[in-house]
Amino acid sequence: QVQLVESGGGLVQAGGSLRVSCAASGRTSSISRMGWFRQAPGKEREFVAAIRWSGSSAFYADVVKGRFTISKDSVKNTVYLQMNSLKPEDTAVYYCSVNSGSSWTNQDEYDAWGQGTQVTVSS
Repeated sequence: QVQLVESGGGLVQAGGSLRVSCAASGRTSSISRMGWFRQAPGKEREFVAAIRWSGSSAFYADVVKGRFTISKDSVKNTVYLQMNSLKPEDTAVYYCSVNSGSSWTNQDEYDAWGQGTQVTVSS
């Protein structure tokens, strides 16, 4: 089993930046990808970005491409999501998750989830 702990959420004005982190522990050898998802009030959880655990290939949702950057620190077993040019519509609870399969975006292939961290962007 993999345990995930997110941190770094908060309140920021539109146009600002924020970085959220996700620390993984436990059976990290089973991880294929680590991803970020988000869920806004009244909406379904949606894919944001993911990165391969081995290597640096990444994949982004179109709505965040060019504004968000996912990266990882393999020594610390931590993945980061740098969010720039934030918009009010980015407001959501952000969850990290680990994927042991082959899909970038299919939530059914993500096996473990963190508790989430709130990101609020004011207009």
